Amino acid sequence: MGMIDKVAKPQDVLAAALSDEMAAVSRLIRERMASEHAPRIPEVTAHLVEAGGKRLRPMLTLAAARICGYEGPYHVHLAATVEFIHTATLLHDDVVDESARRRGRPTANLLWDNKSSVLVGDYLFSRSFQLMVETGSLRVLDILANASATIAEGEVLQLTAAQDLGTGEAVYLQVVRGKTAALFSAATEVGGVIAGAPEAVTRALFEYGDCLGIAFQIADDLLDYGGSSAAIGKNTGDDFRERKVTLPVIKAVAKASTEERAFWVRVIEKGQQADGDLAHAMALMERHGAMEAARDAARGWAAKARQALMAVPDHPLRQVLSDLADYVVSRID
Repeated sequence: MGMIDKVAKPQDVLAAALSDEMAAVSRLIRERMASEHAPRIPEVTAHLVEAGGKRLRPMLTLAAARICGYEGPYHVHLAATVEFIHTATLLHDDVVDESARRRGRPTANLLWDNKSSVLVGDYLFSRSFQLMVETGSLRVLDILANASATIAEGEVLQLTAAQDLGTGEAVYLQVVRGKTAALFSAATEVGGVIAGAPEAVTRALFEYGDCLGIAFQIADDLLDYGGSSAAIGKNTGDDFRERKVTLPVIKAVAKASTEERAFWVRVIEKGQQADGDLAHAMALMERHGAMEAARDAARGWAAKARQALMAVPDHPLRQVLSDLADYVVSRID
């Protein structure tokens, strides 16, 4: 490996290695997000799809299929399916969270309205199921249908868990598995399944995606309390303002004194936030080592992701996936 490779981000290395297939995925996405009867559908989807997200999830599907030696055409369908499911959940998420920014741009619900966002999200979910069926694999359908249900379940669980200081790490993990890791693990697992990989390999790919997704989300939650908005496309303190009980908060609350707990009840459960509260929350997290403990948790999941890859066939892209697990948590160092 030359110096340039060491500097390049793993997702950029993946994108370069999979550029032909990703171009095919983009073509398929454009083709399937068209609608002759409702021009608003391609307008809304194009706004999100062209916003240039990292396209990490479809790349994971393509990489898994290639590592397992797949020669057929359907990994492209599956990668497009995964991106459609992801985009549908983003459209719905922004309505639920009443967000105004996504990937540094105004959200669809802000530019159009909530109705359009919800209905176009529904359309993309339906499109994703059409694409899955075309692969002819019931097992693929099973994995992605389960992932879609888990994502929805995670979002609903978050509604009740988000502003409740009684939310512990187990429930937090369940929410994270739902809203983030379920699609990562489905993306990697279906790549192995479509390639007809042995059971141990598809299981390892599932494990990798699950652990990577959890590490990714914990890192994201950490960045909310001290990442630059440029790095993640959202503003520092968004989760705090939305009163989301994430891992740094859970760890700080677990060690809180009576007085500190009263602060958390006021700002998170009651939503009575004033100037200086975010800084105070961050100081409390620092005081109790909550940030460092959450960092350790993220690093632990990344290490598990790398470990899972040991059961996957040796391939240059396997190393890139391993680097990706490292990279996801390097953002929080």
